[in-house]
Amino acid sequence: MPANPMTETEKYIGKFNDTKTLPHVVTRLSRLIADPDSTIKDFESVIKMDPILVVRLLKLVNSPFFGLAQQVDSIGRAVTFIGMKNLHNLAVTDALKGIFQEKKTSGVFSKNKLWLHCAAVSICAKMLAERIFGINGEDAYLCGILHDFGLIVEEQVNRTDFLLACEECGSDDSLPELEMKHLGTNHCEIGYQMTKNWDMSPAILDAIRHHHNYDNHIEPSSLTGIIQISEYITGQLDYTALKGVNPKLAPSLRSHLEENIDEYKVLIDDLPAEIEKAQNIYGKGN
Repeated sequence: MPANPMTETEKYIGKFNDTKTLPHVVTRLSRLIADPDSTIKDFESVIKMDPILVVRLLKLVNSPFFGLAQQVDSIGRAVTFIGMKNLHNLAVTDALKGIFQEKKTSGVFSKNKLWLHCAAVSICAKMLAERIFGINGEDAYLCGILHDFGLIVEEQVNRTDFLLACEECGSDDSLPELEMKHLGTNHCEIGYQMTKNWDMSPAILDAIRHHHNYDNHIEPSSLTGIIQISEYITGQLDYTALKGVNPKLAPSLRSHLEENIDEYKVLIDDLPAEIEKAQNIYGKGN
């Protein structure tokens, strides 16, 4: 294993960025979200650069999901209706779907399966944030979409060693540890560094970096806790990143789940319908 995992992380990101980059519109929207002085006009000027995103935005705001009485045909009004964070999440989701497109398949890893995993976790995380903890779910959704993006970077840059790590990973193994063994870094560190470069919020960065941390101090209402619980729940429904590898839970999160099991049973019953609803808005992937 290399002496400096951080340097190895930067190498992977550099090689990945040589072949694939997140569209400029997404990074510019991220910066606007982080800027408290941003206006609707600022968002409108960025969106205009991406005709496909404009079409998706207008289709979304005029869908039955919003149930508006009149047709919305201006970008500014559309952004006002769906909100800046919803717009940002739509742009990120669209951009990542293209990067997750399957070109090569293997028995142990599938980009399509990973996309379904990330989508399910993001929807579950949004539901958890809003229903269980009473907080806005947009950051939880975004974190769910992004949390395993580092796996795509590894697969693109060093497919051979990445697949070795996946093949060695059983139900009781730690994938990040096997990634460190074969690749000198792991998807948590890569995802953390990439989203840091994209100006994501500190809470999202922390959750991406620590979503495989099973220490007992994790707060259930934190983004880290929400993502870990969401991975566990969706894993029970077979929305896993790797076949046969079911996500684990930190003891504090397991206790929280058991103490609130009745609320979670209702949420789990509603989850398939919410996934279907989101697929109708964002698309079913590849």
